[in-house]
Order: sequence, then structure tokens, then C-alpha cells
Amino acid sequence: MAQSGIVIFLCITMLLLDHSIGQSSKLKTRKDRRSKDKEKNGDLKTQIDKLWREVNSLKEMQALQTVCLRGTKIHKKCYLSFEETKHFHEANEDCIAKGGTLAIPRDAEENNALRDYGKRSLQGAGEFWLGINDMVNEGKFVDVNGIAITYFNWDRQPNGGKRKNCALLIQASQGKWIDEVCRSLKKYICEFIIP
Repeated sequence: MAQSGIVIFLCITMLLLDHSIGQSSKLKTRKDRRSKDKEKNGDLKTQIDKLWREVNSLKEMQALQTVCLRGTKIHKKCYLSFEETKHFHEANEDCIAKGGTLAIPRDAEENNALRDYGKRSLQGAGEFWLGINDMVNEGKFVDVNGIAITYFNWDRQPNGGKRKNCALLIQASQGKWIDEVCRSLKKYICEFIIP
């Protein structure tokens, strides 16, 4: 009888153990499914984020193409002129709001192309703002992003002291630059970098 009790005990233990393993396996399967669902959701979220970035990039490209169609394209930049007159800071803020900056010629070819575009688009305007200034350190001209300028096209060495800190392109002097009081009201051209 003791032996049959042990056999019954072992059978019940095996049934309980088998049931417990089955439950554990089901729990593990549920956890695996949840983990896979989280991975799928994570992958889906990553894919959606990627698609939004692509859509925004396409919108940006379309906006730049519109700017290029309304203005002019020179190398990897588009320029768009504005007839209204603004102070240097207001003009640059307007360009930034549109996705660009005030025009910054980086070499003679860009400067000449910008001069020619200014003649065509800002008829009657003898000058317009460039995105160049020496507000921080007198005599050390930088672009509107604070990066040192390596190309210069001054009509005469700027000597405006602390009063004249912003650069203008002058049509009458074939696109040469002068320094001017930043609070002066001038027309301007924005530049947009094409990726």
C-alpha cells in the first residue's frame, strides 16, 4: 500500500509539474508575444518617424524649388530679392523666417552673380544688404552665423568704426562692398542653401 501511495503521489506530482510547465510555457509565450508586439510597435514608430522626416524634407525641397523659381539659382544657392527696405537685423530676421539668411557671397563668381541678380530684381536700388558685419569685433567681419569671412570685395578698406558695422553691396561700383550703419533702411536679398 505504501508503494501504491508513492506511485499515486508521483503521478499527482508529475501531473502538477506538467501543468505548471504548461502554464509557464504559456506565460513565456505571452511574454514573447508582448515583446514581439513591442518590437513591432517600436519598428512601426521608427518607420513613421522616418516617413515624417522624409515628408518634411520633401516639403523643404519643394519650398526651396519655389524660391528658386521666383528668384535665381547660382550653384548650390537660391537667391530671392525683396523690394521693401529694412534695417540689417530686420532684413536678416525676415530671411531666417523664410528659411535662409541675408546673401553672403563666398567668392568673386558668387559676388558677380549676386550683383547681376540685384540689378535685374531690385531695379533702381543702388545697394542692398549682405549678411556680413563686424558688430562683435571691430574690423573682424563675420557672416550672420558668426563664421569668419574669407572672401572680401571692399570698395575701400572699411573704417566706419563702431558706427558702421554692416556690409552693403553697391551696384555703381560693380558689386564692391562698403560698411554702413546697421539701422539704415535698405533693400535685401536672401540666400537659401540647396541640399
